[in-house]
Amino acid sequence: MAEAYKSFDEAELIKEWHASTDLKLTLYTYLRRQVPQIFCQNEEPNPNEEEEQVERFLLHPLEYFLFGEDPDEGVKKLKQGSSSSQLCGRVFKEGETVYSCRDCAIDPTCVLCMDCFQESVHKSHRYKMHASSGGGFCDCGDVEAWKIGPCCSKHDPDAASDMVTDECTLEPELCERSEMLFRVLLNYFTDFLDWAEDSQLLAPLKPEEKDNTYACVLYNDEHHSYDHVIYTLQRSVNCDQAEAQNHTAIIDKEGRRTVKRGSLDSCRDAQRLIKYNSEHVSLQPLRVEVLHSAVVAHQTLALRLGSWFQKIIGYSVGFRQAFCRVALEPNTDRSSICCISRLMLLDATLYKGARKIVHELIFCSMLMETEFKRLFAVEFTKVSISPNRKYSKVDVFLQFSEKICGLFKLYKDLQNNFIDDDHERNISITALSVQIFTVPTLARYLIEETNVITRIVNTVMALLLEHLDVNNRFSFLGYNSDKFSRIQAIFHDLRYILISKPSMWNFKLRKQFLEGFNAFLGLLKCMQGMEEVKCQFGQHIAVEPEWEAGFTLQIQLRHILAMFQDWCSSDDRILLEAFRDCRKVLLQCNNQPFRRKAADYYMCKQILHVRPYKVSQEPVSIHVPLSRLLAGLYVIICKNGLRDQLFDEECNDFRSLVEHPLRCVVLAAQVSAEMWRRNGLSLVSQVYYYQDVKCRDEMYDKDILMLQIAASRMDANHFLMLLLLRFELFNFFNGKCCSRDHNELLQWNRLTEEMLYLLIVIVGERYVPGVTNVTKEDVTMREVIHLLCIEPMAHSSLVKGLPENESHETGLESVINKVATFKKPGVSGHGLYEVKREYLGEFNPFFYHYSRSQHSKAEESQKKRRAHEGADKALCPPVPPPFCAAFSTIVRLLCCDIFVHVLRRVLQRAAEEKSTHWTEIMIQRALHLIGQALLEEKGQLEDRTLEEVTFDFSRKARGVGFEEGTSLFYLLSKIKAIHSFEAQKDMIKWVLQMFEIVKCLREKSTPTTSMSVETSKPEESAQDNEKAERKRKAEAAKLHRQKIMAQMSAMQKNFIESHKMLYDNMPESAMKGQPLTSTESPVEQKELCVSVGPHRGSTLAEREVLTCILCQEEQEVASQAPAMVLTACVQRSTVLTQCRGKMPTSSADETATLYPTFMPPDLAVGTHTGSCGHVMHATCWQKYFEVVQNTTRNRLHAELIIDLENGEFLCPLCKSLCNTVVPLIPLEPVIFNYENAEIIGQHLTLTHWIHVLEARIKGLKCPLQENADCDMEGSNDCDAVLCREGQPDFRALLSYGVQKPRKFSDSIAEMLVVCATAVHRVGLQTVPNELCPRVPLMAWNTCAFTLQAIENILLEEDKPLFGSLQNRQLAGMKAIVQFSAAQRIKSSQAVIQRHFTEMLAVLLPVMSKNDPPSILEVDFFHLLVGLVLSLPSLYQEETVDLQPSAVSSAYNHLYTLHLVTMAHVLQVLLLPTDLPVVVGDEETEEARAAAELYAAVSQNTGRILPDVCGSFLAQKVKTGIASFLRCTALFFSCLTGVRPPEQLFCASVSCQGQMEAVCSYLALPSNVFQLFQEYKDTVAPLLHRWCSSPAITKHLNGTTQTVRYPRRRNQLIDLPEDYSALLNQASHFQCPKSADDERKHPTLCLFCGAMLCSQSSCCFSQLNGEDVGACTAHAATCGAGVGMFLRIRECEIVLMASKTRGSTYPAPYLDDYGETDPHLGRGNPLHLCPERYRKLKKMWQTHCILEEIACSLELVNVMFAFDWQML
Repeated sequence: MAEAYKSFDEAELIKEWHASTDLKLTLYTYLRRQVPQIFCQNEEPNPNEEEEQVERFLLHPLEYFLFGEDPDEGVKKLKQGSSSSQLCGRVFKEGETVYSCRDCAIDPTCVLCMDCFQESVHKSHRYKMHASSGGGFCDCGDVEAWKIGPCCSKHDPDAASDMVTDECTLEPELCERSEMLFRVLLNYFTDFLDWAEDSQLLAPLKPEEKDNTYACVLYNDEHHSYDHVIYTLQRSVNCDQAEAQNHTAIIDKEGRRTVKRGSLDSCRDAQRLIKYNSEHVSLQPLRVEVLHSAVVAHQTLALRLGSWFQKIIGYSVGFRQAFCRVALEPNTDRSSICCISRLMLLDATLYKGARKIVHELIFCSMLMETEFKRLFAVEFTKVSISPNRKYSKVDVFLQFSEKICGLFKLYKDLQNNFIDDDHERNISITALSVQIFTVPTLARYLIEETNVITRIVNTVMALLLEHLDVNNRFSFLGYNSDKFSRIQAIFHDLRYILISKPSMWNFKLRKQFLEGFNAFLGLLKCMQGMEEVKCQFGQHIAVEPEWEAGFTLQIQLRHILAMFQDWCSSDDRILLEAFRDCRKVLLQCNNQPFRRKAADYYMCKQILHVRPYKVSQEPVSIHVPLSRLLAGLYVIICKNGLRDQLFDEECNDFRSLVEHPLRCVVLAAQVSAEMWRRNGLSLVSQVYYYQDVKCRDEMYDKDILMLQIAASRMDANHFLMLLLLRFELFNFFNGKCCSRDHNELLQWNRLTEEMLYLLIVIVGERYVPGVTNVTKEDVTMREVIHLLCIEPMAHSSLVKGLPENESHETGLESVINKVATFKKPGVSGHGLYEVKREYLGEFNPFFYHYSRSQHSKAEESQKKRRAHEGADKALCPPVPPPFCAAFSTIVRLLCCDIFVHVLRRVLQRAAEEKSTHWTEIMIQRALHLIGQALLEEKGQLEDRTLEEVTFDFSRKARGVGFEEGTSLFYLLSKIKAIHSFEAQKDMIKWVLQMFEIVKCLREKSTPTTSMSVETSKPEESAQDNEKAERKRKAEAAKLHRQKIMAQMSAMQKNFIESHKMLYDNMPESAMKGQPLTSTESPVEQKELCVSVGPHRGSTLAEREVLTCILCQEEQEVASQAPAMVLTACVQRSTVLTQCRGKMPTSSADETATLYPTFMPPDLAVGTHTGSCGHVMHATCWQKYFEVVQNTTRNRLHAELIIDLENGEFLCPLCKSLCNTVVPLIPLEPVIFNYENAEIIGQHLTLTHWIHVLEARIKGLKCPLQENADCDMEGSNDCDAVLCREGQPDFRALLSYGVQKPRKFSDSIAEMLVVCATAVHRVGLQTVPNELCPRVPLMAWNTCAFTLQAIENILLEEDKPLFGSLQNRQLAGMKAIVQFSAAQRIKSSQAVIQRHFTEMLAVLLPVMSKNDPPSILEVDFFHLLVGLVLSLPSLYQEETVDLQPSAVSSAYNHLYTLHLVTMAHVLQVLLLPTDLPVVVGDEETEEARAAAELYAAVSQNTGRILPDVCGSFLAQKVKTGIASFLRCTALFFSCLTGVRPPEQLFCASVSCQGQMEAVCSYLALPSNVFQLFQEYKDTVAPLLHRWCSSPAITKHLNGTTQTVRYPRRRNQLIDLPEDYSALLNQASHFQCPKSADDERKHPTLCLFCGAMLCSQSSCCFSQLNGEDVGACTAHAATCGAGVGMFLRIRECEIVLMASKTRGSTYPAPYLDDYGETDPHLGRGNPLHLCPERYRKLKKMWQTHCILEEIACSLELVNVMFAFDWQML
């Protein structure tokens, strides 16, 4: 191969190709030599080397031949004569965010890519965003896709000043060469994609040398899982798991993979084994082929040529035209089928990589439609049909369209291939229909020329033929759900074709549309009456029938039915013909014979001649789409004023046409009455969906509409008699039915309720365009009002409750602001809409779109509202809009004889007071009907003259023509006085008042206005009486409460008097919660506010009695009592880190590391201990924990919630996540001896104190060393300093005061060990070891870090240092400090003494043999806590346990604090900063002291520093040490129990005042530089030693970086206000480890802003020997295992706590309606909510992420575990 490369002469090769008379033979001969050499060299080729060879030896020569010169020069020349394309044409990847303008898009399929959207006018419109399923392309530049703004600024032809036309004319030679080359290569490309396993290579491609190398190629499918393929490969081709995983990943990504190379026999053996093993795992074997290595090489090149075609086409629209012309040429060798058609037919058999290439090639060539048509008209002057004839633009377009229409010749085959395929539609060639059918002009042409509607419907019918029964109706019993769902996808094509109705019709369009409409009627005919059901009696149905398929089909046809009606409404001729055709087909369906002959039925002197039919006994179907379509067309005819053009028989046969819709309504009523309960849940589900918002507009609503049509065309009495017959209530209301059976009476009552409800709906539901003069906006407004009358709702809830049109729009935005007010959300929840008061009058309690539960909620809500307003509870029917002329006769139902008869019978039964004959709901509905009738009569009387009004309901209701005592009015008056009707009292009163109003209008005794006023007076008087009664009752209740409170107060006083001794012995602090200070003098009060030194306040004994949350028993917290514990959670934290991503070494055997003995100043990782504040007995907790372990192990996915192995549990009360308990240790009472302290202070100066400590440490010598050798886990470090001979003043330290140490009960001691071990285990990520010498260190560290975290939160929220913490935080903080202080009692004293010596060596370097860290390498608050809590170990004697007295402790604390503070001041002073050069004197004493110290530091560091402003230095130091001092105040407050000054409890005190109060509390001068002056002689040598450290020298030389003070307060990263900016950032994200364009999940770390590639194998990494995803690996370094990520394309927060646990959380982005949008389901524009983002930040800063994860997982039933490790 190397020799061939050396002899390669490209120029000679191109000459040979140009001179060839058979380019195909010449190219194939060349490819025969080169392709196997490039692609068959190695089993594992180098992709970069292979790509380089392909480019050099194959593609570059092809381009050279194409251009006739160097390709770079050719491209440059080509671009000089062309302009950029107006079409964008960007092909979307799966998951890519796309945008659609709701204002300007022609249909919802018109979308823009991110880049075009950002540069378009639609950004300021109402837009939606969603994730693409892949396969579409950007419609920017397509003028047929947008109403306005079709082009963004980048693709706008008017934007470029140098652009005249979008033309590109290829030179004749270039055009000829391009066609020749495209023809050869496209056939080569197609032949090798259309390759069968047994095919043979063409002669020019057969290898010259016989090669026996074969490849076993494994293909992807959708039947076998990832693990199944790995299992099969491991057992078939002898590969290890890693290699099998690699093979499987590539197969899943590219669609196929060569898994074995070798001889033919070896490959066939592998093929046999793969099929056997895969079939053993699954029912179907994997697809595997054995191909010659040369074939595989040519297929690889063919795939590479697909990308090369795209590249060449992108150079010029001329190339695109040439390619399209060649691709559409009939192939003489293959039955005249063109290459594009071959590729489309191959689509179902192609593997993923090839399929993707073919689709992209079609997109960038054939589907750049507008550009292609334009170039045909401008550039080309002839086509291949006749070389001598020139064609017009129209001819070119028609010829192109005819070639495109070849798709429809293949349409059925393509759909059949898709049905048999196992891939989803979005990666099928059939999905390209959306790119063709949604173009309005092309859609019209396809309807006219190819009858595409008929073709699509016939294709569906052919696929559904197998489901037809003997009656030619669909029956889906035993259907294949996967195949059926694929058939349904074809309906998308029908919807796309109908998406834009024509504005102009011609003869051909009418003819073909009606033909397609009739084909569609044939489909509906097969659905009419399908899947009939029959009421089950006796026993329950054995097998639930299939019903989902029928309703799924109905849902798919829902929008198509509406679109057909919309098309018909646009042309009168089409509308009338469609109505007649629909009626004709429906009558054919209705010709099925009844089981019995017609009979006469009599009621109220009315006769109805009709065939008997009982829904409860005969088969009935809920699917009657033809009847519903006919109803919709009839209403449109009436709306368009065309009813007069219908024939008489077409208007008057609605008695038969209404039969099936009426049966459906009765079926729903009987199911609601529980008459069909033995038919199982399938029928209940059908009725639910029948009335649900997803189906109701083309099912239930159309049935109601057909009933209204029939009511308008039939005699009112006959219509009501028909209703009674079908409801099976005819005999019941005719007096011929008498039964005492309770169940039968209950059934009649329920049916009566449903029948009355149906009457209310037929008469009252008039908000249908065409039935009344309302608009679609009025209809939507009424729907919204009734939804909001249930309860205030979020925008998304309203959208779910409204039906969508074909464009997925509900019309909500156009009406919501008119009828409702918006209330913004808080930090949780969502914004809510509340209906405006002026629209409450339109509320109808029997709104027909209410479900039963919604009706109850709405009624209760409105009654409650009216009661709150002091109004009566009558929910009166609203005044409806008047019917149109065609439907005006419906109101006759309200005054016909049958109607009055039915109501009279209902009220008669109620007046009899027999509870079995009536129900409250029945009476409520009867009253509502009476109210509707009276409102109708009142409206007619007000609008017309009395002579014109024929509506006489009130006359009939008052008994005119009936016997006295049976009239409605009399019965209403009678039941008003019955106590059983108390709930309907207000409604009855309103109805009677309406009777009086109508009577006055008829008699015209007084003007209408005055009458209305007079008739309202009794009502107002009644309301006043009711208000007075309510007021009287409220006053009586108030007096009663006052009397009871007085009795309780007297009882309390008596109890206190009788138990006076108990209250006298109780400290005042226990009663008031305040320290006892009232009896102290002012001087003593001041002393009490000092926690350190000889003036510290005393610690009073306080009795604390707590209640165990488990056993509810009370116990006093005491050191000798059984332990009480606080639940706590220990976790590692980076909340305060100054170097995110840097992790300290935590291995327990690395004793040389600084951590945890010294916390670095950058606080890289700390250990935080938090508590929820709930208290338990230690024994109760142990029992509870055992129960949790035993019960949780059997719970599904329990490991996702709690980690039992690490001691985790949920708090029994608040369910917070915990992993340990902290024992409650009471403060040790201290009565401070100020006189003794003053005497000791005269002798114990700082210098003397240091000497005493040195002597004590040196005197410990051998015992300390021996103990250290035993406890330090094999440490061989002998400290010479500690082994010296004891000094004479070895016990001088003890002379300043000692006392006996505190003694703790065994249970408290045990809990100390439990807590310390947990802190050590979590903080160092090591195994539990209570004997490890680092246990006390970790206890002190968690104490210091927790206090720093609390101080950080208080500072962040601008709260005072004391008094603002919650009780649980305060209790936890005190418990942690006391627990840490008690470590010296439980741990080895020798270990603690050694730790103290090491820590003290930072301040006194001479005392340590080892080099201690410099003052720049230590966090001084951690050091202070460790020194203070470990110093008492120096008082330990061999024979007696001692601890320092209160006075000794006070001085120890004082001098330790002073030393550490001075070191910290120096640390802050040495930090780099831009210091201004000063000229002149210093202003204050503090400034001068700062300048003096700075000069001394400069001198000791050996550097000449410039003079700086002393006041600036002073301010810098005060600011830098402020956090340290605040943390120290918190620490000593919890340690000593001394109350801080009042200034620290008030947020209004200035910063200066607070700092002075803190310094006073800590016995520090407010001018901290005074410490250096006070201890000048002592500090001077220390200052020299501190400054001479090599680490400081490196820092001053700029070779190391240190932390600046004050430390930076960490925040979550700044997020953009507009979420589309984040989506834009994600769209440009490139995975750093992958170069492919597969879908990625860009995920943003909110801690540091890193963009990660999550859930992708390309970014897997190793963590502790396990494969983890990018987010898990990043969280380990960035957040110490805790992470907070924003998944950008999913718009959700991911919280992570470990490799195995995590949860999702709402993103802080809200739409304009105050709602989040996970996964961009609604697609509304999103904006950042600062309050919610602050809540996230607080969750992080307060270390509540683990708690949130545990709570969310506890609430959610985890059925399928998510692999968080791979995120």
